[in-house]
Amino acid sequence: MRFTTLLLTSSLLLALPLAAQRNLEVGVAVGATNYQGDLGNYGGAIQWNGFRPGVQVSFRDFLNNPKRYVTRSLTTEVRAGWYRVGYEESDMIKGMDVSELRNYKRGLGFRTDLVGASGHLVLNAYREPYQPLFQQRFFMFFQVGLGVYYGRPKADLFTGDINIANRYHFWEDGTVRNGPREDPNAQVIERDGKYETDLYSWVTEGSGTVSDVNNLSRPSPWHVAMPMGFGLRYMLTKKLSVGMEFSYMMFFDDMLDNVSERYATYAEIDTYYMNDPTRQELARYISDPTGWGTDGTVSRITSRRGNPGLLDNFSYLSFEVSYKFRRRPGRRSTMSLRI
Repeated sequence: MRFTTLLLTSSLLLALPLAAQRNLEVGVAVGATNYQGDLGNYGGAIQWNGFRPGVQVSFRDFLNNPKRYVTRSLTTEVRAGWYRVGYEESDMIKGMDVSELRNYKRGLGFRTDLVGASGHLVLNAYREPYQPLFQQRFFMFFQVGLGVYYGRPKADLFTGDINIANRYHFWEDGTVRNGPREDPNAQVIERDGKYETDLYSWVTEGSGTVSDVNNLSRPSPWHVAMPMGFGLRYMLTKKLSVGMEFSYMMFFDDMLDNVSERYATYAEIDTYYMNDPTRQELARYISDPTGWGTDGTVSRITSRRGNPGLLDNFSYLSFEVSYKFRRRPGRRSTMSLRI
C-alpha cells in the first residue's frame, strides 16, 4: 500500500502542471523487469529466474504546439513508475542440480521496490511527416532520459521475526532446514517469502582497512538512473493507442542489490555492534546467510561479495494503453480540427 500511494502521489504531482497544457496523452503500462547485477546463477547475460513485475504511468505530448504541427518527430514525456527487482541465489532452478548453480554457496538474495519518476526525450519514427499518426497506424519510437528512484533492498532471511533462532539453514543438497548442517534431526522447511530484513539497516560489507570501522557507511536509498529504450505503437483511433516497449535502466550506483564490495569482517562487525552480542551474531548471518561466503577475515578463503565495477541495471518489457486528451476549448485551429 505504501508503494501504491507513492506511485499515485507521483502521478498526480506530475499531472497537475501538465493538465494546464493544450495537449496531453496519458499511458498506463504493465510489464516485467529483469535484474542484471552482481547476483546470478546463470552464466549468460539474462537471469531467467530474475523477472519481477512493474507498473508505470506516462504523460507525453504536453508541450505547447504554437505552429499546430499535425505530428512531431521529437517530443517529450515524463513517467512515474513502480518497479520490483530481485534475485535469490539459494533458490533451486528447475532442470538444474544444486551443483550447477554457480553462486549457490554464496547464497545472497534481495528484493527492491523502486518508486520514482523520470523525464524523457522521445523520437517518433513515422513514415509520412505530414500525415497524422492515427492514419499511419504503426510507428516506432525511441527514448532516452534521466530518472530518480527510491528503494531499499530487503531479504527473506527469517521465518517470522528477526531473531537468530528463526534463521534459515542452507544445506549442500539445496534444501532449507530449521537446524545447522551437523544436526541429523534438522527438518526441511519452506521459506515464508516475507522480505522482513532491511539490508541497508545492517553492516554487510566492509570498506577501508579492517580497523577503519568508521568508514562503514550506510548506502543511500536514492538511486539515479538513465532509462533508454525503443518500442512500437499502434493507433486504434485518433485518441486511443496500444504499444509495446523494451527499456533499459542504467543506474549510477551498485547498491540496488546491497552487493558491491567485500564481506564485512567479523572484527568490523563486532566493533560496529560493540557490547551487543545479539546484533553481532545477526549481522554475521545477514551478511553471509549460508556461512560459506566468508571466514570472517580478508583472505583467499573469503569469496568476493560483489564487483564494484559492475553497476546494477535492469530491463523492462512493457505493454501500454494510452489515451490522448482534447485540446483546451477555444484554442483550436483548422489543423487541430482535422486531428
